Amino acid sequence: MNVRTDPTGGTTTSVGDDKEAALKVVGLLKVFGDYTAVKRANLTVRPGSFYGLVGPNGAGKTTTLSMAVGLQRPDEGSSTVFGVDVWKDPLAARRLMGVLPDGLALPERLTGRELLTYLGRLRGLPAATVAERADELLGVMELDGDAERTLVVDYSTGMRKKIGLATALLHGPKLLVLDEPFEAVDPVSAATLKRILNRFVAAGGSVILSSHVMALVEQLCDTVAVMAKGNVVAEGPLDTVRAGKSLEETFVELVEVEIGGGEGLSWLAS
Repeated sequence: MNVRTDPTGGTTTSVGDDKEAALKVVGLLKVFGDYTAVKRANLTVRPGSFYGLVGPNGAGKTTTLSMAVGLQRPDEGSSTVFGVDVWKDPLAARRLMGVLPDGLALPERLTGRELLTYLGRLRGLPAATVAERADELLGVMELDGDAERTLVVDYSTGMRKKIGLATALLHGPKLLVLDEPFEAVDPVSAATLKRILNRFVAAGGSVILSSHVMALVEQLCDTVAVMAKGNVVAEGPLDTVRAGKSLEETFVELVEVEIGGGEGLSWLAS
């Protein structure tokens, strides 16, 4: 394990510099007018790891992941997936990863099976392979039976997250990049998603997910990075980053925010 210096002058714990990392982000920078959303971020996701990217709202998590997977062009920096440059060889890189963006827009006038069939054929998969994988995915995601005949427009939030994950898994990726996959998901659907992701990692896959729910990251992830104000302020094995405390306690210290709510609102106690 190495220690590197972040752009603000602090130190961050690095998980290593493996050239064949599942995902390696180096110096990603994104500027919108006078606002710098991401300040030369560096991340390294080891093969076979379950990696959590945490930070408060506006920390730059979504922008970083969008640049890392090729959805948004960085102003500077690079991103590679198992050594394949996301921007120089995008088709090869996208074959290796499945992506579930936050707020993913889906064709809503298709059923779940029709959606998987459409996207599978669009990826060039043989019809028989798509049909077989759609059967398995719909079953595992508990979207078969009556749900299979339901249009996506009528899906609940949990069902949308599950069919979104199914589309990310359809082509057999080695890396999953998930932006807030559990947000607004009911406990039953969340349990299903967790079980699927743990099986994926146990089978040798790699996952990076963003979240602002510390308990979720502690439950699922072996590695964590903390972002604040566009900077990666800490990165490393979960136990190393939290240093004997809860991740929430360490997170609050790292992002240097003051917890409010202790004063005012006196009328609520009247």
